[in-house]
Amino acid sequence: MNKLTYTMLIILLPFVFFSQSFGDRLMKRAENRLKQKVENSVDKAVSKTYDKAEKKAAEEAREAIKKDNKKGKEEENNQTASGSNSGNNGNVTSGISSSSSGSGSTGNNTLNPNSDLKVYSKFDFIPGDKIIASEDFMQDNIGDFPAKWNTNGSGEVVTLNNEPTRYLKTNSEVIFYPEWVTNLPDNFTVEFDLICSDEYSYYSGHFVVGFTSEKNIGNRFKNFNKFGNGRIENGGGVEIAFHPQGAGLYRGMTSVYSSKNAQEILKNNADLDNFVVKNKKNKIHVSIWRQKQRVRVYVNEKKVWDLPRVYPEGLSANSIYFRHNGCNPEKEAYFFGNLKVAVEAPDTRSKLITEGKLSTTAIKFDSGSDQLKPESYGILKEISDILNQNPEVRVKIIGHTDNQGKADFNLELSKKRAAAVKSALVQEFGIEASRMESDGKGQTEPVDKNDIPEGRANNRRVEFIKI
Repeated sequence: MNKLTYTMLIILLPFVFFSQSFGDRLMKRAENRLKQKVENSVDKAVSKTYDKAEKKAAEEAREAIKKDNKKGKEEENNQTASGSNSGNNGNVTSGISSSSSGSGSTGNNTLNPNSDLKVYSKFDFIPGDKIIASEDFMQDNIGDFPAKWNTNGSGEVVTLNNEPTRYLKTNSEVIFYPEWVTNLPDNFTVEFDLICSDEYSYYSGHFVVGFTSEKNIGNRFKNFNKFGNGRIENGGGVEIAFHPQGAGLYRGMTSVYSSKNAQEILKNNADLDNFVVKNKKNKIHVSIWRQKQRVRVYVNEKKVWDLPRVYPEGLSANSIYFRHNGCNPEKEAYFFGNLKVAVEAPDTRSKLITEGKLSTTAIKFDSGSDQLKPESYGILKEISDILNQNPEVRVKIIGHTDNQGKADFNLELSKKRAAAVKSALVQEFGIEASRMESDGKGQTEPVDKNDIPEGRANNRRVEFIKI
């Protein structure tokens, strides 16, 4: 090899390797483009198929919604036909946004989203067996203050989204009370639902329920203002307050205050985790149980107070009242409803075992449904304990309704509710099914007047008869 040839090889050799490398890169790029093209084609085909499936699913969903709406409308018509008898909470009305005009869209009739009884496994509240006050404000016009109540301020009956009954919207710096509820005994129970408006803050006012020996409470309050003053001037009693946003920001709070002859006996606060303004949709169910000096207070399934010596000794409860000591009347509001006051707390052991019959209004259902409400847990637990302790006892469970609505609907509903109670005792409390029978009598055997809310509430009951 001569020098020229050698020199040319030295010069051309890098180009040879470069050309080979360049060719490899071109080949690789071509392969990548082909691969990408194939993938794009596959993606496009998949996307097209997915779009078709998605479109089909959307069409099916729309059809299902139409069917559900049609079914819901039929159920709503049935509930309207059945009236207050469709649930333990009185007459049914379509839930709409808070308004005094009464217009809006139909809502869900379920009051409490918790349908699992086990959520209330520590709930030992048992309502009294005779209801002396039942208030759902259905007899009042939207926008009016309820005629059976009195107040030193103002308020209005409204409807709310997803709520089957009406509520009293309370303005701040106001006291209101049921004039027909007087002379409560040493043992009684009170229940109500409470919702707050979205505007609440730490500085907003409490909602207060009180029991006092004063009879003319409309003239007995003094210094009532936005800072919370407004205690009974004379006599005494107990107040329980609720607030959606305590010192823990989004943690609610509750407090208790006891006095006699205007002298403070007890005052204390407690956290309340499940009534918070943060979620803006929370509703609490308040249950209060007085047994002489002892007072228990429950919020939903939680017992927040159990005070054995809080009610002043020797002091009667002649009146019940509610008040809202707010700061901003234009924005802050509580919505109060579904009130029940009952007396003569049942001695279930004596009535079922000794007398052979127990009748209770404490077992509650969703409106127009046989779905048990979780707050029924206390009385169901009590009955299951009795049956477990008396294994030889067999019972017949009978459902009853008031006379509102169609008789055939009421009869069928009462049978379904009795069957639901039996099922709960079997599944949740382990009672043998063979020890129980179920039936319903509808509206045929009233125990009280059907022309007043309290009477209808007493007629909506479940009986246990020893067989």
